[in-house]
Amino acid sequence: MVWVSDEYRTQFLKLFEDYLERSSEAGNPRNNELVANIARIRQSVLADLWQSDGQPPQTGKHWWEVWLRPTADGPDLLRRYAQFAELVVSPRVLRLTDRNVTWVQATWSELEALPFTAVPVAEIRRPEFVDTIDDLTVGEQEEYLNDLLERLEPAPETAPAVCHLDTGVARTHVLLSESLAEQDLHSVLGVSGFDQDGHGTKMAGIALFGNLEAQLIGSAPVSLRHCLESVRIIPQNGEPQHDPITYGDVTAQAVAMPEAVATRGRVFCMPVSVKSDTADLPGQPTLWSATVDALAVGAEVVRNGDELELLSAPDPERARLLVVSAGNTDQYVADHLVQSDLSAVLDPGQAWNVLTVGAHTELTDPPTDPAYGGWDVVAEEGELSPYSRTSLLFGIKPWPIKPDIVMEGGNILHDGASLFEPGLPVLSTRTTGHANDLALTSAHATSAATAQGARLAALAMATYPEYWPETIRALVVHGAEWTPVMKSAVKDAGKSGKKDQQAMLRRYGWGVPTEDRVLYSTNQAVTLVVQDEFIPFEGDEFKIPAFRLHDLPWPTQVLQGLGDAQVDLRVTLSYFVEPTASRRGWRRRYSYASHHLRFEVQDPLETEAQFVQRVNHDARTEEAGGRPGGGQVKWLVGANQRNLGSLHQDIWQTSGVELAQSGKLAVFPVGGWWKNNAAKARVDQTVRYALLVSLKTAEQDVDLYTPVANTLQIPTPIVVN
Repeated sequence: MVWVSDEYRTQFLKLFEDYLERSSEAGNPRNNELVANIARIRQSVLADLWQSDGQPPQTGKHWWEVWLRPTADGPDLLRRYAQFAELVVSPRVLRLTDRNVTWVQATWSELEALPFTAVPVAEIRRPEFVDTIDDLTVGEQEEYLNDLLERLEPAPETAPAVCHLDTGVARTHVLLSESLAEQDLHSVLGVSGFDQDGHGTKMAGIALFGNLEAQLIGSAPVSLRHCLESVRIIPQNGEPQHDPITYGDVTAQAVAMPEAVATRGRVFCMPVSVKSDTADLPGQPTLWSATVDALAVGAEVVRNGDELELLSAPDPERARLLVVSAGNTDQYVADHLVQSDLSAVLDPGQAWNVLTVGAHTELTDPPTDPAYGGWDVVAEEGELSPYSRTSLLFGIKPWPIKPDIVMEGGNILHDGASLFEPGLPVLSTRTTGHANDLALTSAHATSAATAQGARLAALAMATYPEYWPETIRALVVHGAEWTPVMKSAVKDAGKSGKKDQQAMLRRYGWGVPTEDRVLYSTNQAVTLVVQDEFIPFEGDEFKIPAFRLHDLPWPTQVLQGLGDAQVDLRVTLSYFVEPTASRRGWRRRYSYASHHLRFEVQDPLETEAQFVQRVNHDARTEEAGGRPGGGQVKWLVGANQRNLGSLHQDIWQTSGVELAQSGKLAVFPVGGWWKNNAAKARVDQTVRYALLVSLKTAEQDVDLYTPVANTLQIPTPIVVN
């Protein structure tokens, strides 16, 4: 019997080279007796690499799990060996901390030569087709969990929280317990906020860590910047179900619970949705969505039958950011975009004041299990997830463009005929499970995407604690970009007109935000953030409009120096509206919202007086039901398509020279039920808004950030009556 450790395998191979190339003084091959038993040696070395229970099957072709030492060329060497030996090798490689794992189909005897090649094979196992950490054994998962726990630093209890309105959370999970205090676990049903379903615990893990797998297989310290709260709003087995008419009541009760216990910034995450009682009128407000809008703007409401009753005017100090899901499709088809476009966003995702999250996917690698040979993913990389709904059925007007953003929601496997396989771990996001305190699992669809959106909002809140909920929402949307696939679809639709282009917005929202784009400026991309408030309508008759005129601190000389090089100007305006209490007013845009705000940018060569005159004219035109003319700026979306809901964003792609001549931006009010109804209780009511303006250029040697930072004073807007 011969045993050779991995580190001496090279020296052992030298024996065979000597056998082939060198002879002893007597003329016999060196190491003749040892090498004469080559077959038995190969079998012994291969058997030593076997790490699974029992004996490997000796006959027939099988799939084998090959564990490689983590070298740069290990997987490539294995593929070359497989090609030479006419074996089948999986194209997938699972890269773990200290091993790379892949799969080979062969007979046991066909593997005998493998240990004697340059392939850095360390172990051979019975295949379990480990595509993700979710596929590892419990013991192996525990090793990764313990490693992460040693690197994990929870956020302080004063940090912002993601508050889950869901099935509860299993707070005893080892990865969650230090981030979810016992007093922050609530329930509107019974006394227990513990999760018996699992959905809420999955969402909590994603909201805390993002994709947990990246943290588990990493080695760097993980310093959390936010914590968790939970309110169980979903009944457990044996508990009475909520009457749909009370969904708004339940939500109002739920948001009040954590606010009564802890004074901290928080983002409410509500990845639950239903088909509304106005499903035949997609996009129209409901009791639930109107209640959510009222809670966001800080107004107290109560339900009176099937009507809302406003108990107080909006209180900015009680404004809330709620992140809700767009909802999941009912069925899966190969042409998934058609299915998504015909599936309207679920209630309360149509609410004006929330951040509505849909799902896209970058996950396109099928499982390694040969049982799925010939299967393929439904959605291509960067495309809308097959799970996600859209707002195309809302129509062009008058309802908001939803979703606002999309985040990873996973993909679905398809056999090319009639079978679909949703929820596979390799096409989902890793997170915490509720089965035990060490459980790992996977999550997918718009719920998982919503939890990621809430996490991003909480990180923004931790980075900028002085920012309002309206501003945090604006930051997340402002930091979103379309993937190349989405951008191509938007561009192609734009060739047919702005309405077709808006349809793509109603599918993708503004794309996928990232931490870097949401939280930070760079030399080539600088963002100005303004938080402001003013009285839009003065006097008992609400006939004296006012608007705000902002000076924008462009680095004029730098922009002029760019010449004809492209600069992107992105503007985001975010504010919260107060919904009307009358259900009859929900069918018309100007009857539902308390007020509307618009933005316009000064045209190149347009004087300030001309700009003010144009803004006043556009405001009067829109209030009269006409179409505002706008200016000369060639917006990507355009005023007629972007002025929906309470978040408006647009992009102007222009030259540095032209942009240098546009130095002012106006924010102005238009209509709403406060003015239309001459609401006496809202006379001289102050409204606030967040305005984000960013410049971005592809020129690498241009510094936009420094001149803005050096010259910027907090801009004092001018009130123009």
